[in-house]
Amino acid sequence: MSMMGGRARGRGAKDTGPKAKFSQLVPYLLEHKPALWIAMGLSVLGAAISLAQPLVVGQVITAVQKGGNLGPLVFLLVTVILGSAVSGGFMYYVLAKAGEGVVFSARQKLAHRLLKLPIHEYDLRRTGDLVSRVGSDTTLLRAVLTQGLVDAVGGILIFVGSLIAMAIIDPLLLGLTLLMVVVAIASIAVTARQVRSATTKAQQRVGDMSAAVDRALSAVRTIRAARAEHRESQAIVTDANEAFKQGVKIARINAMITPIAGLAMNGAFIVVLGVGGYRVATGTTSVASLITFILLMFQMIRPLGQAFGAYSSVQSGLGALARIQEILDVPLEETETEARNSAKVVAVNEQAIEFKDVSFGYAAPPETEENPNPESREVLHKVSFQIKRGARVALVGPSGSGKSTIFSLIERFYEPSTGEIFMDGQAVTSISRGALRSQIGYVEQDAPVLAGSLRANLMIGSPEATDEQLTAVLAEVNLTEVLERDKRGLDAEVGENGIMLSGGERQRLAIARALLSAPPILLLDESTSSLDGLNEQRMREAIDAVAKNRTLLVIAHRLSTVVDSDQIIVLEHGKVIGVGTHSELVESTPLYKKLAKQQLLV
Repeated sequence: MSMMGGRARGRGAKDTGPKAKFSQLVPYLLEHKPALWIAMGLSVLGAAISLAQPLVVGQVITAVQKGGNLGPLVFLLVTVILGSAVSGGFMYYVLAKAGEGVVFSARQKLAHRLLKLPIHEYDLRRTGDLVSRVGSDTTLLRAVLTQGLVDAVGGILIFVGSLIAMAIIDPLLLGLTLLMVVVAIASIAVTARQVRSATTKAQQRVGDMSAAVDRALSAVRTIRAARAEHRESQAIVTDANEAFKQGVKIARINAMITPIAGLAMNGAFIVVLGVGGYRVATGTTSVASLITFILLMFQMIRPLGQAFGAYSSVQSGLGALARIQEILDVPLEETETEARNSAKVVAVNEQAIEFKDVSFGYAAPPETEENPNPESREVLHKVSFQIKRGARVALVGPSGSGKSTIFSLIERFYEPSTGEIFMDGQAVTSISRGALRSQIGYVEQDAPVLAGSLRANLMIGSPEATDEQLTAVLAEVNLTEVLERDKRGLDAEVGENGIMLSGGERQRLAIARALLSAPPILLLDESTSSLDGLNEQRMREAIDAVAKNRTLLVIAHRLSTVVDSDQIIVLEHGKVIGVGTHSELVESTPLYKKLAKQQLLV
């Protein structure tokens, strides 16, 4: 049900996508100013050469008619043609390289940004859609340079130069040509305005499809076991079909632009050929002038097509940039200035952690057709407790009582709606998140393991650790066997999501990763939930060892693992209903006594 619900949110969401302005694209282009200046220079040179070709051809025709010397003119014509080809090829390379640079720059900014967004942003967005912005959307920015701006600049020069030359040769023919061109421009402008909107929607659909693929692959074993392959593949195909429809719409719009430009060119050619032929017959103009005029006309119309293509490319690029900019505009979890101005962690009293009247609710999910008025969900209600430095404390209570949320608030993944949280007597809001988290080792309930080697997983938070330290911490959590069963040792691969490890091994690896940095505070969320009896006992022994001179806060459903804690905090429906030792709570708190009875501890 949860997977299907996520899909409904993706497709049911309203298309109120962001809009991007050309000014937001300029900084990406200015990062490649040298390449742009070179390309502009080559574009101007190419435009001059292109304008020279018709004039040289006219001179060749005149020389043929008069029986003059063709050698220098033919050499000049060949030089002009070769120069046009060389400058065009070099310009394409420079632009293509700059275009790749723009794509790299956008991906670099997104990569840095995506891992620093506030945690609640990941709650509201789909992973596949975020991946699509880094891959698919950034690619569209390349066309802005390679098919867009510089071509337009060169095209303008050719267009203006051709107009001037054509006006000198025959103003009447120029007037007839411009009439056809104006009609084409007006028609294309109306059509091309739809490109940006269609591109944005197409990229959104690609994001939906990427999210569906990511969701299905991350749960492929569950899907296979439930024989749901066909249903899930159909869901992906449905999203792909929506992307296909938007892509076809863009193709239809662009397909209308090309014929209109072609009609204008052919119409102008026929009119010029007819009227110009008549003027040659009457002696008003010469054959050389007519041929030169026709060649200039083609030179003038060609950049018009480039300009229309550039407009379409820029609109597509802006559509993709809107989705990129949407992520770049999301405020970071913590800015460098905030981190720099924050206090350091300095103990001012004996309380390692303190909650004072803390309430918290998760943000409302995105608005959808199925849920037009989503509401936030409050999880904690005026929670207060104190944990002394060096104490071993357990959080217990039914699922959904807010235990894991308390850990998230300690880590400052979220901020309380009301109330305050203190670490070592300081308000956590006065401490930079980096400094705060350097004091905490956190093992999540799902014990995530990243694709890669044992070494890479262990060194995520401790990149300077030695092999001896890595081996020692694995021994602490009873993972020596895992280290020895592969001849590669620490370089043994664990597979995607740690699939080559058992559930208990994944959990112990996550604990080893947290222990490696030797933090003064250790948060363990259901750290023994996936362990058998023997390994649970070994893990408890390891935790007992690392708990010395360290504040330990444990979430547990198995009360047998926490009965010897210095303090147990009992939660129910987001409220603290009891605080004390095991024996005290059995007497004072009915819920705890019930849980203890169910587990044969009283």
